[in-house]
Amino acid sequence: MKKLLNTLYVTSPDSYLSLDGENIIILVQDQEKKRIPLHNIESVVSFGYRGVSPALMGACVERNISLCFLTPQGKFLARVIGKVKGNVLLREIQYQALKEEKMALGFAKNCILAKIFNSRQILERTLRDHSLQLDIQKVKQASDYLKQSLKLIKNSNDMFQLRGYEGEAASIYFGVFDQLIIQQKKSFSFQSRNRRPPLDNVNAMLSFVYTLLTNMVASALETVGLDPYVGFMHTDRPGRVSLALDLIEELRPILADRFVLTLINKKIVTSKDFSKQESGAVLINDKARKLLLQEWQNKKKEVITHPYLEEKIEWGMIPFAQAMLFSRVLRGDLDEYPPFFLK
Repeated sequence: MKKLLNTLYVTSPDSYLSLDGENIIILVQDQEKKRIPLHNIESVVSFGYRGVSPALMGACVERNISLCFLTPQGKFLARVIGKVKGNVLLREIQYQALKEEKMALGFAKNCILAKIFNSRQILERTLRDHSLQLDIQKVKQASDYLKQSLKLIKNSNDMFQLRGYEGEAASIYFGVFDQLIIQQKKSFSFQSRNRRPPLDNVNAMLSFVYTLLTNMVASALETVGLDPYVGFMHTDRPGRVSLALDLIEELRPILADRFVLTLINKKIVTSKDFSKQESGAVLINDKARKLLLQEWQNKKKEVITHPYLEEKIEWGMIPFAQAMLFSRVLRGDLDEYPPFFLK
C-alpha cells in the first residue's frame, strides 16, 4: 500500500515556489520563508497566482508529486501532471468499459448506494448522540426516505434514472443538514446547498473541503494508472476530473461533511473566520483556511478499519484504496466495485 506522505498547502497568495537541490523553497517578495524536502511530499496545493518555477515542476514530475493550483478563495484552477506512468492496458480497459452500459451503470450504482448509505449513517449517529438537541421526527423522516432510496437506486434501469434518485436523496439529506449543526446555530445556519459562489459559512466550508477531497481522489486514480478525466456517471468535459467526481460521492458524507460538522460543533471555526463580499459570496479568511488545512491533515492521519479490505488504514489512504479496488474490477480480479460503506 502506498505510504501516506504530506501534502504541502501554500496558503499565501503572494508565494512563489522554486527548487534548490532536493528542497522546495517558498518565496514571498523574493525572501525565503520556508524550505521543505521533496522526499517528504506527495502533493503540493497552492492558493495563489504566482505559481512555481519550471525547475520545480520538472522535479515534481520526475517524483510523481502532483501540483494543484487554486485561487486564494479555494476555487480550482488547474492540476499539473507529468508523463503518464499508468498501465496503458488498464486505461484501454477503462475507456472500453465506458461504452459498456451495464458495467458503467453498475459502478455508478455502487458509488451512489454508498453515498446514500453513508449519508443515512450520519443522520442516524446524530439521532443517537444528540436526540435532545434536534427535531427527531424531521431527521428520522429524512433517514427513512434515504433508506427507501437505496432500493430505488439499486433497481434503477439507466443513468438518467439513477441521477434522478440521487438528486432527490441529496435534496432530502441537505434539507435536514442544519439539524446536524448542534453548536453556533446562529452563525452557521444552513438552508440549502449552494456554490459558485457559496452564500453562507457552511457552504463555503463544504465547497472548500470538496475541492480538497476531489484533488486527493484524482491523485489516487493517477497513482494506480487510471485516467481521472474519464468518468461513468459524471459526463466528460475538458479539464473536469469526471472519474474522481464519481468516486468522491461515497466519501462526501463521511470525510467531507462530517469533517465540516466537527469543526463547527467543536467550535474550531467561528463566525470571525469568514467574510461576506458585496456579491453575497462568503469567503474563508487566510487564518481560518490555514487552521482548516491543518485539521484536514490531522484527519487524514486517523486510522480506521477498511470495511472491505478489513485492514487498518489511514483516512488519507482511503481514496487510494478505492482507486486500487476499482482498477482490480477493470482487470477482472473482482466481479464488481466494492464501495466504502461506513460501519
